[in-house]
Amino acid sequence: MDSSVDILSLDRAALTKWVTRTDSAFRADQVWRWLWKQGERDLGTMTNLPASLRQRMASEAVMNTLELAGRQTAADGTIKFLFALASGRHVETVLIPDFDESGQPTRMTVCVSSQVGCAMGCSFCATGLMGFQQNLTSGEIAEQVQRAHQSALAIHDKGVTNVVFMGMGEPLLNLDGVLGAVDKLTAEDGFGLSPKRITVSTVGLATRIRELADMQVRFGLAVSLHAPFNSKRSSIMPVNRKAKTDLTSLMEAISYFTEKTGRRITYEYCMFSGFNDSVEDARELATLVRKAPSKVNLIMYNPVEGLGFHRSDEDALNAFIAELVRGDVTVTVRRSRGQDIDAACGQLAINQ
Repeated sequence: MDSSVDILSLDRAALTKWVTRTDSAFRADQVWRWLWKQGERDLGTMTNLPASLRQRMASEAVMNTLELAGRQTAADGTIKFLFALASGRHVETVLIPDFDESGQPTRMTVCVSSQVGCAMGCSFCATGLMGFQQNLTSGEIAEQVQRAHQSALAIHDKGVTNVVFMGMGEPLLNLDGVLGAVDKLTAEDGFGLSPKRITVSTVGLATRIRELADMQVRFGLAVSLHAPFNSKRSSIMPVNRKAKTDLTSLMEAISYFTEKTGRRITYEYCMFSGFNDSVEDARELATLVRKAPSKVNLIMYNPVEGLGFHRSDEDALNAFIAELVRGDVTVTVRRSRGQDIDAACGQLAINQ
């Protein structure tokens, strides 16, 4: 291994292979625990490792850690981090705390990015304005969770409980990085998170969804739908303009996924005023989502300057919900968080 290889990006097998060139597999397990259970990056702290191994790690490998380049805290407690990568590019991570009626923290969700920028070009998304720039390594993704976890403990005395891949980028176009990060986050001697507390969101890459089904993945899958008609969806989501990824192919892939895994799908649906929030839209959406076990998560849009989209008003939202309920659809509403900061994904990074 030369000095350009990042040990944080290695999966367990690759890390073990490298360590066992000079040391035992037991030492590889120790290194893994230091990196992903303890979140340690200082070789001097890893005192149970032989000095020779620590010296080899220092001279033959690197640890490409995240550098905090910016941080914003909203009145509701939402924190957006801007991290600089080894490449010099920037990526965003958001910590979203939830509290009970007494103000005690009940859940700490971290929203992570899997790419710098995005190639999908959705017309309502700030990240899409950047174009695709870089895939993140599994280490860069998992470390976002560790860094948010440290902040959550320091501020709320409660660590991260849930992880959602809903930040910058299309996770299924960086599948190796995402799956590697999930392994680090769910390993018992790693971060130790249950796969059921991880959700990966996609614009709807049908072939990749089928691959995940065949892998029998244990994490949750969310699909960004945003319109129930092909014509409308194609007008805001270029991915829908291809036969292999239009609504017909997507719904077939989703049915395959739910049958193979036994997991229900979450549909993400941004409410755009005057575009996709009519009762007719709700009725068609109900018809679509009933084809497989699912729930619909309605999202109150965080407007991005210059993109021309606005969130639906409460009357339209309530009418939409009522129609979905009449259609026997399980529906929840996600209110926008961090509205007093640059809360839409990509708004911090795009200004760098």
